[in-house]
Amino acid sequence: MNNLRVAITGAAGNLGGLLAQGMKNSNVNLNLLIHRKNVAQDLLNKDNITVFKTDLADKNTLYDALHDVDVIVHFAGVLFKANPEKFLPKTNTTYFNNLLEVAVLQKVKRVILISFPHVEGECTPDNPAHGSLDGKPESMHARTRLEEEKLLFKYASQYGFEGVSLRVGMVYGKGILMIDAGQWFARHWLLGIWKKPTAIHLISKTDFVNATIAAVEKPNINGIYHIGDEGVQSLQQFLDDITVYKGNHKPWCMPVWMIMTAARGFEIFSWIFNTRSPLTVDFVKIGMVSYYGDTKRMREELLPKLKYKTYKDGIKLF
Repeated sequence: MNNLRVAITGAAGNLGGLLAQGMKNSNVNLNLLIHRKNVAQDLLNKDNITVFKTDLADKNTLYDALHDVDVIVHFAGVLFKANPEKFLPKTNTTYFNNLLEVAVLQKVKRVILISFPHVEGECTPDNPAHGSLDGKPESMHARTRLEEEKLLFKYASQYGFEGVSLRVGMVYGKGILMIDAGQWFARHWLLGIWKKPTAIHLISKTDFVNATIAAVEKPNINGIYHIGDEGVQSLQQFLDDITVYKGNHKPWCMPVWMIMTAARGFEIFSWIFNTRSPLTVDFVKIGMVSYYGDTKRMREELLPKLKYKTYKDGIKLF
């Protein structure tokens, strides 16, 4: 579909920037929405890209950015900050509601929300998430993202646009913040993990971008899609393998209380000095929950063939 105009919120962020890089040379016009941080330099001087400084807390900053836009891909949010229980109900739901209100007024045809399988609660390869909105997740990140999904489909039903939720497994590869942070800890012998095996669903950064582009460009895309590869593994196995591949120290097996204590320490430091917190208690809560999604719709409608079927095939991306 040529001549589409696509708005990417959080385009200066990790995954939003990755998608922008993947689409910069396509026949698509990109409106890149940023807040404080600017996009990468190589995105600034292209004829098909326009950068808009916006604030999701202020709807008035969104009208120009969404003018003549066909598709929105929503990444923007706050992650690495202390006390997520206080800010996530606002940044994940109130701000997303503002975006949807303006999208309706600007007659946007499709809104894609980047979500994750955790919104359905505990799910495993033997009992994968199937696209329900009835989950009762424990972590605040998952609960507020589920509220975002419900908002999306409520607006889509009421105003007739295509609402899409991409429930993405862990995106891996060099340059992904969570992966890079874990390897920094591993290099310094500081990476720890709990003992109980935790099933995770993975997707390479290459296949994540390809699946998201398909969700943007293909016709008649709507509803919930689980985005993941064909691998079945635990978080513990994944971390062991990539740290060995990178020549770093394998994670220490730690009691949960010790990891929670470290998370609280990071949050206190973040709160006092107003810095990013690489670990929070809510991250630990969401990280300890197994997650795995049924990717049948993805394979049928978005990405029939993966470039990397498992992380072992894609380990060179590290």
